[in-house]
Amino acid sequence: MAAQTRALVKPEVLAWARASAGFAVAEAANKLGIDPDRLAGWESGEDAPSIPQLRKLADLYKRPLAVLYLQRVPAEFQVIRDLRRLPGTGFRCLPPELMLEVRRAQQRRELALELLDDLGDETPAFLLAAAQDEDPEMVGARIRVALGVSSEDQSRWSDTDGRAAFNAWRSRIENMGVLVFQATHFTSEQASGFALSEDRLPVIVINRKDTPTRRSFSLLHELAHLMLRVSGVSDLDADELRPPEDLAIEVFCNRVAAAALVPRSGLFGDARVAAHEAFATDWTDGELNELARDFGVSREALLRRLLTFGRTTDAFYRQKRRQYLEEFQVQRQRQREQRSENRMARNMPRETISEFGRPLVRIILGNYYQDRLTLSEVSGYLGIKTKHIAKLEQIAGVR
Repeated sequence: MAAQTRALVKPEVLAWARASAGFAVAEAANKLGIDPDRLAGWESGEDAPSIPQLRKLADLYKRPLAVLYLQRVPAEFQVIRDLRRLPGTGFRCLPPELMLEVRRAQQRRELALELLDDLGDETPAFLLAAAQDEDPEMVGARIRVALGVSSEDQSRWSDTDGRAAFNAWRSRIENMGVLVFQATHFTSEQASGFALSEDRLPVIVINRKDTPTRRSFSLLHELAHLMLRVSGVSDLDADELRPPEDLAIEVFCNRVAAAALVPRSGLFGDARVAAHEAFATDWTDGELNELARDFGVSREALLRRLLTFGRTTDAFYRQKRRQYLEEFQVQRQRQREQRSENRMARNMPRETISEFGRPLVRIILGNYYQDRLTLSEVSGYLGIKTKHIAKLEQIAGVR
């Protein structure tokens, strides 16, 4: 049998493609079904993959084959800070699923900028800003003013699961020139979301697998990242160990999100809160449920605000937090069982709006209406069949 032709590729490009896809050498080799030393040899230049092997690499790394033939490592869009890392371990390797979502978000932003330029539309600069030494309560209040959110608005958004509040906050933030996407390809344990700070069209990506109330908190947390001009992958648990500089950023962003969602004046102006003494431990589940629903936040986030202002104790907060976690795990298991039993038909136009957000959908459709994109290209960009586009136009509010 004749020897297979080796691909004429640069070893440093192969190493970059693997690392930028979030794979360690051993993990990538295992998925390819080869020895790690063999892959390491390709990346060191001691050997080279065959063309069929190169195709497998491109498929695993989710890169076009042509990218692996580049003569030099391309410049990345930007380096994103991993704010989930542990002290003493350096930056943790972002999992491939999360790396892919970061790349998707960057590519969608580049697409939006290109299409806006084609339309001749100006993209306003993102001007909302904050400094880490500011009072988070003041920053949260500034967000509410900038977004035009009042206590009356939040009352109107009140519903059983917080979905209306999330959609309303998202719409207000999108109107400020921020692209907000939702992702489903990484787990809640991997990240709650991430932010890409840019002067024009900054990006927030939220984990759609989280509950709507948690998504609202993530949304405001990532908005605080943009105000600090810090791109990063976040989780919301401030108790997780991490370096002091990263912990300070995440604690600040958590406090800003809490202040925006549950302002001190609104909390203390509520008769249910005024009826309790300082450091109260007699809060009922009914009271906490109602307050959380009215502010459109989780029960834990609401209780944390009460703790911040001395309206309950740390012991009571931790007790209720354990209770909520147990209830959530039971509820999630029940939902999984219901999904497996009742396979509901997917509403692709609504899923598209949920994932891409109305601004990007409208930009793409706007180019289609001006004959700059074909119907097939619209379908390809949004990952939706052409038969769904008429309904998508209706939901997006463009027809």
